[in-house]
Amino acid sequence: MAEGYVSSTIDNRIAVVEFYHPKKNSLPGVILAKLAAEIQSAGETPEARVVVLRSSGDGPFCAGASFDELVSIQNFEQGTEFFMGFARVILAMKKCPKFIICAVQGKVVGGGVGIVSAADYTLAVETASIKLSELALGIGPFVVGPAIERKIGTGAFTALATDTGWRDAHWATKHGMYADLLPTREALNAAVESLSQKLAKSSPEAMALLKKVYWEGTENWDALLKERAEMSGRLVLSEYTREAIAAFKNR
Repeated sequence: MAEGYVSSTIDNRIAVVEFYHPKKNSLPGVILAKLAAEIQSAGETPEARVVVLRSSGDGPFCAGASFDELVSIQNFEQGTEFFMGFARVILAMKKCPKFIICAVQGKVVGGGVGIVSAADYTLAVETASIKLSELALGIGPFVVGPAIERKIGTGAFTALATDTGWRDAHWATKHGMYADLLPTREALNAAVESLSQKLAKSSPEAMALLKKVYWEGTENWDALLKERAEMSGRLVLSEYTREAIAAFKNR
């Protein structure tokens, strides 16, 4: 528990992938790698027809990249590899032949916004505000940007990435990141359960084909996200970024 975890279970044709980290569900490289692997595994498992992605706890859904890991990056190769962790999760979600439902029980920051956006259908509580803080750290939402822009459009993504401020859950719903809002965590869980049970009874072939339709136009993302990871890998080494991350980390 001290290092966090990623767990996966399958019940009644519903695969549930859950992650947790004690620092506000932040995402170090090891958690990212496990997330990508579990999502890929769920997609390849015949017993599962739908995937639910969630985080644990009553706090944030995800606080974004691990600051501890960011400040420890010493060279371009390490930086690129860290940001490739987010790329691999998004690519695993894109390539999974099953619908991924994301349950958002709290605020979402940075890379977590990209993961939420890469889900096929996202439900959230009314307090699940979002923020892209990367520019304030001297980098940018390069790797997660394509997933966010695809979901909410260029104009909304540009605004979110530029002012780096909080946007409430109603803004996220208006722009299509969230499909619907629920008043409580209990209501969220009930809505996710109801939808996942319905989808688990649907045609796997039809859902797989529909998922391909959802993701048309993203065939170049393997190369694109690698290029974006390299952008972040270079910027994270700058003096500006190191000082900005250290200041955020020490708040």
